[in-house]
Amino acid sequence: MAGGGPAGAATALALAHSGAEVVLVHPDSAPEWRVGESLAPPARPLLERLGVLDRVATGGHLPCYGNRSAWGRAALTASDFVRSPYGPGWHLDRRRFDASLREAARDAGVLHRPGSVTGVSRTGNHWRATVSGAEVTASYVVDATGACARLARRIGARLVHTDHLAAITALVPNTGQGGDGSGTFEDGTEHTSLIESAPFGWWYTAPLPSGERVVMAVTDAGLAGQAGLRTPDGWWAALGLSRHVGARLPVQARPPERLAVLRAGTSRALPAAGPGWAAVGDAATATDPVAARGITSALATGIAAAGALIADAGGDEDAIRRYAGVVTGVHTEFLHARAACYRIERRWDTPFWLRRRRPPDDSPLPQAPAGTG
Repeated sequence: MAGGGPAGAATALALAHSGAEVVLVHPDSAPEWRVGESLAPPARPLLERLGVLDRVATGGHLPCYGNRSAWGRAALTASDFVRSPYGPGWHLDRRRFDASLREAARDAGVLHRPGSVTGVSRTGNHWRATVSGAEVTASYVVDATGACARLARRIGARLVHTDHLAAITALVPNTGQGGDGSGTFEDGTEHTSLIESAPFGWWYTAPLPSGERVVMAVTDAGLAGQAGLRTPDGWWAALGLSRHVGARLPVQARPPERLAVLRAGTSRALPAAGPGWAAVGDAATATDPVAARGITSALATGIAAAGALIADAGGDEDAIRRYAGVVTGVHTEFLHARAACYRIERRWDTPFWLRRRRPPDDSPLPQAPAGTG
């Protein structure tokens, strides 16, 4: 198992619950910034199936009661979770969330090997993987290395990119709203995500358990510079032109000292699985963060891939191929949904929006968007 994010940990947990011996290879150090700070309510049954719902519910995350969006028009549209059969979602502390899943995997008997997989080859029905200079032999390998799909590409899969979105991100204080210093918004939406379209692309913001607020400007990587988004002052000036996202910041807020430029594009591995291996999470299908489905998809593909590998080991020779087909179908469905979502916004004839009015397919792109997740 290469990669210990939500997809890798979910796969490892599901396999361990089925009695498999699992080695999870993951670096001791983790990235400081991660796209995906919100987890939608439909993730709850997946967490429950993995046996980690209580860990997450008591893990210090903030509840998320819905989404707000200014998309296709200047006014906000509300999408609340009050009628969701699953209850609220969460604004996550991503480091704590990811670590709790890996801890659950270790508790289930998964062996953690610090490092990374630097080589892999197949001999007969087994794999030989090089893990930080040591060799590990396994019947199956799983790529959970993220959108780069390093392991799947080594095995022979092709990475198909639909776009090259970038999320230019900063953390800002989340106190002082409403003039009382409590972090409470006048409209009572302190526990909601907010997405707002702009000529260059769109803004996203949500509160974090740390007491900070994540704010990201999302656009095509090649357009970020001309939009002035690659410097803190330019990014801050663009934020000042927003109607809703900027209003969620404290009046005393100042430009961030630094920005993180994160890859947030849509891509998929083709195929997403083959004899003795499977890709999960973003390594299988990475989607535009406008869909707010990244972490939920990571959990779902991890569970599904584990089921396919267990079935294959039990003699179902078509199980892995079916899994790959499901990933392809889900990704294709997302492309069509994304196209419908972006076509709602007709106010700007700028390069970003003109590109997204093309027919959806596996080359570049109706409901209001949900934001990142």
